[in-house]
Amino acid sequence: MTDIAVLVSGGGTNLQALIDAEKAGKIPHGKIRLVLASNPKAYALERAAAAGIESAVVSRKNYASQQEYDQAIVDVLKAHDIDMVILAGFLSILGETVIRAYPDRIINIHPSLIPSFCGKGFYGLKVHEAALEKGVKVTGATVHLVNEIPDGGRILLQKAVYIEDGDTPEVLQRRVMEQAEWILLPQAAEMVAAQLSEEE
Repeated sequence: MTDIAVLVSGGGTNLQALIDAEKAGKIPHGKIRLVLASNPKAYALERAAAAGIESAVVSRKNYASQQEYDQAIVDVLKAHDIDMVILAGFLSILGETVIRAYPDRIINIHPSLIPSFCGKGFYGLKVHEAALEKGVKVTGATVHLVNEIPDGGRILLQKAVYIEDGDTPEVLQRRVMEQAEWILLPQAAEMVAAQLSEEE
């Protein structure tokens, strides 16, 4: 069984999709053991509590450097014997220390079809604003492995979502979540967890 940590910063809708998928037996090779938040006020922490999952808060502002922050995250993950990490709306960029500790074991969901609208500065609503501004007809979501380049790791899964007339960034964000993110993330979690279970 692959022990999973989910890293969050906000509402935790993707975390909820993972919790629901696990309950429904869709992640048979993985178990969410820890929810780690970068923000003590993240609603995702309440979702973790409701699901009976242990949680921790590691806030960037409590550390003098990126390296110290990364080390603190690794320490918490190691203390919980975590095998793989899922970034589900985690707004802090992870540094080399974390990435080296979990090579090819960190996955992230990005709300566009990479390589479009990705990289530094593209997160949350900004991604959907950029897609609408550009006038693309199709957007979607991508789950990828995390490396040192923001949104630059190997792509695991992608799903397209059509843009409709009159979409606002908020409406589009919701559709991408419902039609792509909440479906892809549990699938990718199982993909990687199954692979790691085989390696053990």
